[in-house]
Amino acid sequence: MSLDPSNPTAAEAAHLVNEIEALGHRLSSVRERIGRVIFGQRDVIDQALITLLAGGHTVLVGVPGLAKTRLVETLGTVLGLDDKRVQCTPDLMPADILGSEVLEEAENGRRSFRFLPGPVFAQLLMADEINRASPRTQSALLQAMQEQRVSVGGQYHPLPRPFHVLATQNPIEQEGTYPLPEAQLDRFLIQIDVGYPDLEAERHMLLATTGAVEAKAERVMSADELMVAQRLIRRVPVGESVVEAILDLVRAGRPETSDLAEVQRSVAWGPGPRASQALMLAARARAVLDGRLSPSIDDVAALAGPVLRHRMALSFAARADGMTLGRVVDLLVERLG
Repeated sequence: MSLDPSNPTAAEAAHLVNEIEALGHRLSSVRERIGRVIFGQRDVIDQALITLLAGGHTVLVGVPGLAKTRLVETLGTVLGLDDKRVQCTPDLMPADILGSEVLEEAENGRRSFRFLPGPVFAQLLMADEINRASPRTQSALLQAMQEQRVSVGGQYHPLPRPFHVLATQNPIEQEGTYPLPEAQLDRFLIQIDVGYPDLEAERHMLLATTGAVEAKAERVMSADELMVAQRLIRRVPVGESVVEAILDLVRAGRPETSDLAEVQRSVAWGPGPRASQALMLAARARAVLDGRLSPSIDDVAALAGPVLRHRMALSFAARADGMTLGRVVDLLVERLG
């Protein structure tokens, strides 16, 4: 007999605490193993893990050479996921990602179509330089992300579970690119801005990657264990103060409902309900990743930028005046105290 999840017994609560603590210890090992291969990108690693724990997709934005591709490969190895990579180009077609049907002739002369799955049939797909793919191809990939299945020849084909897309964008390459529309960016749980490593991290990376022996990633979890972790994340309790902070933050980012003059003046349109959902899941995942039993308002503040900056747009006048989305998000976070 199922019990009311909103009013668990003492035994159920104790069991949940034990599960969360055990997952926290396991994630500590995952983070440490990834850190052996990826240097000086602690925040990037954490945000990528938060995305996977929350069951979402992410887009990594940064200049070339910052280990974005290596990060995805390392995540696949450490988490035991079947990972594949697609290099996006302007001539890449939807069938190159989703797959296609081929006509085959049997020995008896009978002909039939057989579906050949594309690289999207993976548990962890890296869409490298997604802004170089045409809008048609981008839409096909994003539809697969949303529906967890693809349609080819009138037949639906379910994607593997779990299924996550980690897309990358190089902001300095503008020629021959097709920037993702804001409505499609909203499909990504968070946006990870990948910056340059600090001096000591770059020194360590230089010495560790140019010697005779280079560190290799090792498996710590399996795909099934990741799915169990994702279900557990949704059971992590959230206090009413955190819920109110999420709602206040998101609604204050909309010019129609905000009481901030800067938002009313500078923001063309603000974050939708998906932003609230993303903040709730990401805050839970961040708490468990840090070994805590429930999220705090500090988690909401720390994740406001990654969750909101691709879900808002500035007006032309605001951009002309030098206003940035980062400044707007900072103003929203200041409200949280």
